[in-house]
Amino acid sequence: MHVDAMTVPQPLTQVSDLAKRTLAAGYSGLLFTETGRTAYLSAAVASQAAPGLELSTGVAVAFPRSPFVTAATAWELQEATGGKFRLGLGTQVRTHVVRRYGMPFERPGPRLRDYVRAVKACFSAFRTGTLDHHGEFYDLDFITPQWSAGPIDAPDPKVDVAAVNPWMLRMAGEVADGVHVHPIGWTGYLKRHVLPNVAEGAAKAGRLASDIAVIVPALTIVGDSDEERAVERESVRASMAFYGSTPNYAFIWDEAGFEGTTARIREKQKAGDFKGMAAQITDEHIAAFATESTWDGLAGALLEKYAGVATRLVLYNALGGDHDRFERYGEIARRLRA
Repeated sequence: MHVDAMTVPQPLTQVSDLAKRTLAAGYSGLLFTETGRTAYLSAAVASQAAPGLELSTGVAVAFPRSPFVTAATAWELQEATGGKFRLGLGTQVRTHVVRRYGMPFERPGPRLRDYVRAVKACFSAFRTGTLDHHGEFYDLDFITPQWSAGPIDAPDPKVDVAAVNPWMLRMAGEVADGVHVHPIGWTGYLKRHVLPNVAEGAAKAGRLASDIAVIVPALTIVGDSDEERAVERESVRASMAFYGSTPNYAFIWDEAGFEGTTARIREKQKAGDFKGMAAQITDEHIAAFATESTWDGLAGALLEKYAGVATRLVLYNALGGDHDRFERYGEIARRLRA
């Protein structure tokens, strides 16, 4: 099992040290989310600071960038890492794409499917000199040597997509190399929705389900005392409330036996009551959706929960504490990798 640390992109002057620490601590790689800073620039700095570290975007927003621009960026990062870069893409939500990026958002699922195929067509064009993609949303058929990155001494980058609902999971299995599972993806959801839908999509494309990486972020609460775990528990509670406010994710709560959770969170959100949002996440929610343990027991608890399910496990809050906690999470990563 590969084990990554998750981080938001930081000022570029800080990324080099983080990448070196991540490699030395024992993690497989570093996964960059994308918020106010681009994930790609952070990955570029990390590739030069810590050769051998696996790097991924988890996830970069697709639609504001053309497929060719995204493909060219991923191609350079794949070359810089010696073949250890994964391109993770997501749709984001309508409000961000339309009102922040100024881009269209109609039929985001089919658009992302076409986008992934277009990106892979660009990879082929960099090697062959021929660009030939004609999809529902993107038509690409012109490239010259001057505007091509050219072949690299590494395989094409893996392309992963973020998916939650069954259609998107089947699409990931059909056209992508991996699927980024949502942070509130509890094990029942993984086994009943993620794995079978990814497998169905893979079969449609004549592929094996085992060819598709399942990338799972793990919310953890770890400490050797009640006081230590209490601090991390409240951080996890707030994260779960934030993610749980999205209407498209409501079915995950409902199916786990927590009907109406999203509606209650959104009611508090609309009132600007952020403490009230977190209060909707009970200790029972946390017990079902997070992994709580002592330090000695954490590796075993994660292995019991995710073995046979996750290809890559992402330690969601490894960077949420001090340097010592990051190192201790790194030791957990070493044990899981072994």
